Amino acid sequence: MNQVIRIFFKLIRILLTPFMYLWEFASTPNGLVRAPDEQAKINQQSQHLVLYQFKTCPFCIKVRREINRLSLPIELRDAQKNSQHRQALLKGGGQIKVPCLRIKNEHGKEIWLYESAEINQYLHSRFAYS
Repeated sequence: MNQVIRIFFKLIRILLTPFMYLWEFASTPNGLVRAPDEQAKINQQSQHLVLYQFKTCPFCIKVRREINRLSLPIELRDAQKNSQHRQALLKGGGQIKVPCLRIKNEHGKEIWLYESAEINQYLHSRFAYS
């Protein structure tokens, strides 16, 4: 019975994946346009951010849309298909839960921020009006 349930949910994921990609493509907003020197500053600040995510997770799509809207070049790491990224997420953040934004501050300390709404709020408060 347990195997049947796993196969059922795997089939659902396979069937929904193309629709998730299409939804992300259709709903992603245009990015902010900043002055070149201002965008360079944002790019430098974004180098210390990494998003651990699954490609078809609706909450990850929500965060990627905000990243695109704010024109942030944040590194995306697939914790579903890449075992090294998955292990880094588990070791650093303490759990395999996505989306997760790793924030490395100027002192080298890492902060692992979970929950799409909290991540989007952090990104918006830090980068929206720069």
